[in-house]
Amino acid sequence: MIEVYTDSKIYVACPANFATGGPELLHQLAYHLRKDLSIDAYMYYYNFDDRIFETPVHPEYKMYGNPFVTNLNEVEDIKKNIIIVPEVRDGINLLQYFKNIRKGIWFLSVDNYYLSQLTKKDFFIPRAINKIAKFLFGKPLINFDFDITSEKILKKLVEKYDYTKDPLLKLSDFYMNNSYRGLKWFSDLKPMYYLPDYYVNIRFIEESYALNLNSKKNIVAYNPKKGYLFTKKIIEFADDIVFVPIENMTREEVINLLKEVKVYIDFGHFPGPERIPKEAAILGCCVITGKRGCAGFYEDVPIPNEYKFEDREENIPKIIDKIKDCFENYEERYKDFEYYREVIKNGPQKFIEDLRKIFVKVEK
Repeated sequence: MIEVYTDSKIYVACPANFATGGPELLHQLAYHLRKDLSIDAYMYYYNFDDRIFETPVHPEYKMYGNPFVTNLNEVEDIKKNIIIVPEVRDGINLLQYFKNIRKGIWFLSVDNYYLSQLTKKDFFIPRAINKIAKFLFGKPLINFDFDITSEKILKKLVEKYDYTKDPLLKLSDFYMNNSYRGLKWFSDLKPMYYLPDYYVNIRFIEESYALNLNSKKNIVAYNPKKGYLFTKKIIEFADDIVFVPIENMTREEVINLLKEVKVYIDFGHFPGPERIPKEAAILGCCVITGKRGCAGFYEDVPIPNEYKFEDREENIPKIIDKIKDCFENYEERYKDFEYYREVIKNGPQKFIEDLRKIFVKVEK
């Protein structure tokens, strides 16, 4: 357990003016530390540029109402306080600037730890060679593919960056992980606490209580930013099925779409448990995924194995059959996701319970 004193402060580091799944989790962490554990917690926004923005708080996260700072001075760098940073390089780099404050790292994904190691130097030589080759031969010599969903790229980065030898990781006093996959991957880091996120905006849960399953249509939703090369093959194979991309939509538009469709597919890499599959399931969609990253672990994506497929071309007919099965037998297939929906709905309370086990208030 991590001891928190009556006058302790916890600072949750987060990039300023940045909105993705990771920053939302960081805001939820600070919010629940304050609201449910009555701990004096703050957002610590780094990389804030006041020449561009009036405030470091992204509009998406004003709803949490977390107090914040944009720098930490020596007065706060004391043993009774705690700073928690995300696993990306910009976050971990912050640890070297503090001497006394207790330090923690929250691994929100496995992949982003490695991908954030990439610098311009990693790209310079291949790009330089390709420029010369294009000039001389009219085509590049190197297949310069740094697709973040590529397993090959991740494997190369894992070989290049051994986390057990990372000097910045060793600066941390404790570690947290939000996925079962991450627990196994970073098993040499001690002490490690399991803090799975609930990762669904409360609006989706609220909408689920008034869901009308009879209004569902034979439509498939998908995220074009994830696994699109394989998804495109599925779309081309099944020209009798309507596929709708979740793209350039507001939160309300995403909610309205997921309330309408019967199936959501996701064959991208799952750096963490992922948000959109949860949003789709809670709004009554049958969820079909690949097996990359956390999707390969039932503990992280708890849906029946019959809805998970390797993203290989020979599986496309099976995936199409499963989609049509969900269309034709929707009421029965909907029941297959009851456990997943229950996990999602109980997520906020489970998150609070896990926080209480990790951060324990004690008298000095």
